Amino acid sequence: MRPLIVTEFVSLDGVIDSPGGGSYPHAGWTFQDIEFDEAAYEIKGREQQEAGALLLGRISYDEFAPVWPTMDEFAEYNAMPKYVVSSTLTGPTWNNTSVLRSLEEVAALKEQDGQGSILVHGSATLVQGLAAAGLVDRYHLLEFPVLLGSGRRLWANADAPKTSLRLVESASYGNGIRLAVYDVIR
Repeated sequence: MRPLIVTEFVSLDGVIDSPGGGSYPHAGWTFQDIEFDEAAYEIKGREQQEAGALLLGRISYDEFAPVWPTMDEFAEYNAMPKYVVSSTLTGPTWNNTSVLRSLEEVAALKEQDGQGSILVHGSATLVQGLAAAGLVDRYHLLEFPVLLGSGRRLWANADAPKTSLRLVESASYGNGIRLAVYDVIR
């Protein structure tokens, strides 16, 4: 079985909305408000090297697809298989992208043989659904020292089941960012 890893930039109050840009009022909060420390982003390169597929929700796909293919630092993501969970998307244009229509199809994808993990970026609604369905195996969280007050949150689903986590890696950086990697305990 392929592990499904959720990787997020998250504010102290749980917001994951538009960390790099977009229409959210605080868009770009990870790079505009926090001093850059290259060491804090080491995990992002590691994720890209270890991932075998990228899984996105429709909103994240719509935001990433026009931008990431033009960025050299995302060459591995651009080459690998990408899956978008959507009931409406047809004819995705990003290279090597397939559409999944349900969480059952995501579960089947996890069961397929394949190299590397399935990595989920962004996609708050998708992550909440994956977590509620018991499909998440690990969280990679870069927690930023900022309170945003509003926006899409990582854990906003009141119907989500209680989930126990085990901290397997952590680090703190000079700019206040903290890395926390958690395995889901089953």
